[in-house]
Amino acid sequence: MTQAINSSQSDASLGQTDASMGVRRFGVINWMGLYTLALREILRFTTVWTQTLLAPLITAGLFLAVFTLAIGANRGDVMGVPFIHFLAPGILSMTVIQNAFTNTSSSLLVSKVQGNIVDTLMPPLSPLELVLGYMAGALARGLFVAFAIWLGMALSVGLGVSHPLYALLFLTLGALFMGGVGVLAGIVAQKFDQMAAITNFIITPLSFLSGTFYSVDSLPVWFRTLTHFNPVFYLIDGVRYGIIGRSDSSPILGLCVVGGCAFAVLFSCWVMFKRGTKLKS
Repeated sequence: MTQAINSSQSDASLGQTDASMGVRRFGVINWMGLYTLALREILRFTTVWTQTLLAPLITAGLFLAVFTLAIGANRGDVMGVPFIHFLAPGILSMTVIQNAFTNTSSSLLVSKVQGNIVDTLMPPLSPLELVLGYMAGALARGLFVAFAIWLGMALSVGLGVSHPLYALLFLTLGALFMGGVGVLAGIVAQKFDQMAAITNFIITPLSFLSGTFYSVDSLPVWFRTLTHFNPVFYLIDGVRYGIIGRSDSSPILGLCVVGGCAFAVLFSCWVMFKRGTKLKS
């Protein structure tokens, strides 16, 4: 009996020691928790696919149709390709990053407003696992949208892919980058009007003023220089290189810029989750 009591006390002491040291009994990575969070983020947009997947496809088609009908017939080649082929990768990239941003920002903000953010913070998920879970949803939505739009453009205007690996790399980094920005926005914003302000005054200008609809070579020198400080420019330019084989800047430089920005943003997300900034108060 004495040995059993001593053994029980020893086990309890060991359990307290493990807890105090932060050792999780299911391993270094909580795969089940990470899978559950990632699945939740993916199901958020797949269950309403008409809004999250079909609507962006229609919007991209409308952009392409409007620009083609308005100036396409009177516009010569751009970068040695028809204007519509130049325009298509920019619209595709813009739609992908906007959807990646929306997926993470809306998920966090809605949870905060409804008061159920605690359901995400209380499970034994580390800050890194929280970041990875949210990024899984942003990446999945971004790539789903990218494939749907590319398929539609391939069937309608014969859009191919000149460098598939570059296109995939830039789309992946772009979705991670803007998904991370969405996490930061979702943490900082406390109300829907604050999120609307971030979207209207930061995200939309970065998307539209980044060579989406034009080549930066046609801009005044000062505007061209300013554009090169916009990381979204390198993202859109890189996707354009991957699809039509033409770009305004070096794709290697673009990979470095977009990759560095994505790492910096995701690291900031990790820090904010670790500190619980505007989440635990």
